[in-house]
Amino acid sequence: MELDAVTVAILLTAAALAGWVDAVVGGGGLLLLPALLVAAPGMPPATALGTNKLAAIAGTSTAALTYARRTTLDWAVVGPAAALAVVCAGLGAALAGAVPPEAYRPVVLVVLVSVALFVVLRPRLGTVAVPQRRTRVRVVVAVLVAGVGIATYDGLIGPGTGTFLVVAFTALLGADFLHGSAMAKVINAGTNAGALVVFAVTGHVWWLLGAAMAVCNIVGAMVGARMALRRGSGFVRVVLLVVVFALVGKLGYDQWLAG
Repeated sequence: MELDAVTVAILLTAAALAGWVDAVVGGGGLLLLPALLVAAPGMPPATALGTNKLAAIAGTSTAALTYARRTTLDWAVVGPAAALAVVCAGLGAALAGAVPPEAYRPVVLVVLVSVALFVVLRPRLGTVAVPQRRTRVRVVVAVLVAGVGIATYDGLIGPGTGTFLVVAFTALLGADFLHGSAMAKVINAGTNAGALVVFAVTGHVWWLLGAAMAVCNIVGAMVGARMALRRGSGFVRVVLLVVVFALVGKLGYDQWLAG
């Protein structure tokens, strides 16, 4: 499969933008996956997912390192959740071809709308940390939700994973949006790694294109992480809501209007 120079340029630009979005709040797949499927309509969906994971792991890892150097991460949560995420995302990726999109779209739409309402109706959520919300039980729940539930979803489906992680850490542990996003990047790097291994073993990665997009994704991730650190939780909250509404619009279109 060959792509012309203009198409490649569009995909590289989409990869940079996706890296920025992923670094701030997650949801870069909203940009990059559709771009891949439109640019290369003959590409199998599993190959688009695998190629996207190659680009995404570069960006999320870069963002995770940037956050880790400039802020404090809750490693009691992040460490075990990331380890579980590698395994569970791999299991999800192994099942990716078995779940038709029409089976999951309504569920994801309901979850996304619930997330949007939850954030809108609680304007103070994530603007400041609430450390007293972090209990031993909530830590265990957060590890399982992030490392098992959301990680499996990322390998299986993908869109909105970073956003779900940010909201989970904010709601369950009382993290502010900035620190929730920083924690999410580490878990997301784990989910991308687990899924990428499975896609690679099954031959569903376009390595040359994915590597080029990975470079652009890294640039976008560096800019996004530094911007989030500089502008704080209020900025992350706004971007989160924009991404959630965009995801709702995209999945709603796919469910009821496409085709």
